[in-house]
Amino acid sequence: MAKIGTQIQKDINFNRNEDFLKNLLRKLKVKAEAIKLGGGQEAIEKQHKRGKLTARERIAKLIDPGSYFMELGLFAAYGMYEEYGGAPASGTIFGIGKIHNRDVVIVANDATVKAGAWFPITCKKNLRAQEISIENRLPIVYLVDSAGVFLPMQDEIFPDKEHFGRIFRNNAIMSSMGITQIAAIMGPCVAGGAYLPIMSDEALIVDKTGSVFLAGPYLVKAAIGEDADIEELGGATMHCEISGVTDYKMPNDEVCLETIRNIISKLGSKPKAGFDRIEPKFPEFDPQEIYGIIPDDRTKPFDTYQLLARIVDAGSFDEYKAGYGKTIITAYARIDGWAVGIVANQRAIVKNKKGEMQFGGVIYSDSADKATRFIMNCNQKLIPLIFFQDVTGFMVGTRAEQGGIIKDGAKMVNAVANSVVPKITFIIGNSYGAGNYAMCGKAYDPRFIFAWPTAQIAVMGGKQASETLLSIRLQSSSKKEQISEEDKQKLLSEIQNRYNSQLDPLYAAARLWVDEIVDPLDTRKIISYCIEIAANNPEIPRFNPGVIQT
Repeated sequence: MAKIGTQIQKDINFNRNEDFLKNLLRKLKVKAEAIKLGGGQEAIEKQHKRGKLTARERIAKLIDPGSYFMELGLFAAYGMYEEYGGAPASGTIFGIGKIHNRDVVIVANDATVKAGAWFPITCKKNLRAQEISIENRLPIVYLVDSAGVFLPMQDEIFPDKEHFGRIFRNNAIMSSMGITQIAAIMGPCVAGGAYLPIMSDEALIVDKTGSVFLAGPYLVKAAIGEDADIEELGGATMHCEISGVTDYKMPNDEVCLETIRNIISKLGSKPKAGFDRIEPKFPEFDPQEIYGIIPDDRTKPFDTYQLLARIVDAGSFDEYKAGYGKTIITAYARIDGWAVGIVANQRAIVKNKKGEMQFGGVIYSDSADKATRFIMNCNQKLIPLIFFQDVTGFMVGTRAEQGGIIKDGAKMVNAVANSVVPKITFIIGNSYGAGNYAMCGKAYDPRFIFAWPTAQIAVMGGKQASETLLSIRLQSSSKKEQISEEDKQKLLSEIQNRYNSQLDPLYAAARLWVDEIVDPLDTRKIISYCIEIAANNPEIPRFNPGVIQT
């Protein structure tokens, strides 16, 4: 087992890097705390006056006391829908937590945000929750309290394949797969949204606050001229004693949540996937030092081995093809006792086998070839893969093209796409172009994908993109010869500012390109819990990479 990493010299550069990353985290925490207030303190008080708990209070009472709730999609819709007053966390909270020590996906509408109405990204977030439930064979609990589709944006949420109806389609598919689905109607549940709880295995409804119907009193009056109140149309007493639509009539939120816990406690156990785990060991070096390793300037190189030495269990690192394809690190290791395969971009400038210098963060043909073989090995050995992305893309230029970089890159992308073991991705820095794909970006079905605050995701870096866009703008201008150098710089600055705003990890998290932005110090804990979650699905098909050119 190779020893990786060294003691870090905590000089002025280390301190500057540490301050930079901690400042990013402080700003992120402030934004997170504001989002967690949902519609604000006044809306929370209104919820309480109605005798209802907030979505976050419900989740806290549902999971095991003191246990970890891995919230995902906290920053969904950040900076979006501002013309409608915004939608903190997209009006829905979801994550994975333990109920009687069993991993469960929990989805809760936040009625303090537009009465829990569904925006387009809300739909995407709910579909992601169901996807996690399906991939990992986890029970799912829906805490329903929603006014339904946000009507001003109905065309972006109602009719398409990945829109609102897909939720109910998934309810049916998940039921056929034997995935437990429990729904609690804890507020309004209207129109098409009424199908979600009723297509679940069991539905609970809270008396006087919960209601479920296809059409509310106003629509019924308009459609057929009938006068009816909410309780007659879809209250707890009617549905539990007359229609039989719901299964449990609950006096309040607290009893409802305790009843869900009781139901979950009686679920039978199922086989696990069998990923290897032994007694964990702490990393050889202090994980806190990660803060000082990542440069405050992303163009600066750094040694990725130093990061890994502060993440993996001490003495567990076995590097694969250490002297070959050095711009990607491939290694077997353990993280919190779990056996993992690590694929990480080396950000230091290295020498290849011919003694030539290679740029850190760039994927060369030999690196892609090595990574392909390693990914295939991990699939054969039933070892989960952890990707650490800090990649500017594949090498370009005449020499690279003549050397077959497209072919070697295609081999790596093929192996990632067809991989059957769980893949967990962390974007720790740059994530540009096809490098995002090869290193298991969102399009390549990682079980979970996270970003550090230092992440950037785009087709290319801001400087290159801005200069390219400027050139296109100037070429298309009939007055390009009359544009002064000062105007060019002004235009370049405008383009760069707009492009850079899209590089911010919050932009990616808002659109669910990543599941969450996380503190680097939580990386070990998150990886461990994600593998534990993934182990709930024992059905891992045989790896078949298809046609790979040699």
